[in-house]
Amino acid sequence: MKDIFKYIISGLIAVSIFYLGSIFLDKNKDRELLLAQTALIQKEINNTSKLVVTEMKYAKVFTYESTKSYGWDFFRSQKSAIIISNAEAQISYDLKLLKHKLDLESKTIFITYIPQPEIKIYPHLDYFKMDNGILNKFEGRDINKMEKQITEKLKENIRKDEVIKNAQNRLLTELSNIYLLSSSMGWKLIYNDVEVNSKKEMNAILF
Repeated sequence: MKDIFKYIISGLIAVSIFYLGSIFLDKNKDRELLLAQTALIQKEINNTSKLVVTEMKYAKVFTYESTKSYGWDFFRSQKSAIIISNAEAQISYDLKLLKHKLDLESKTIFITYIPQPEIKIYPHLDYFKMDNGILNKFEGRDINKMEKQITEKLKENIRKDEVIKNAQNRLLTELSNIYLLSSSMGWKLIYNDVEVNSKKEMNAILF
């Protein structure tokens, strides 16, 4: 009877050890899988952390006028110019500035900051027609003023142009790679406290 009792106890101990060992191994496997997923997501984010640039040429005609008044508007002298601008425009997102953190416990990627687009203009100006006033002639500061005004006007136009949408689409493609990878592994992606559940949702949140 004692021998049978010993066998039962030994069997229960063996089963317990096997069960606890299985749990331990499963936890190790889960932990290893989680760490592997984390490394893969971090690698994808690092691949995304680059300069996304969209370039275009922008041709436009501008007019410039400047009037000086003398003697309480009794006499005015006006100078004017017609300028043709063949500008190169560059829209860039520096994704090296993207800020994020990974929460392993909840399997969540938090994106806390996405940089705004930087618009650079390189204007190439041809002064097609420049008419000096009698007492109001063009000077070097007028050229600088015209270039500054034209650059700002081009930036304003570009923000309303299709090119800005093209740049946004490139940004969306880069960030969507993070979403698609995280989603395939059962992770969540959250930006500005909003969970992203599709590429369409991401587009709506970003723009």
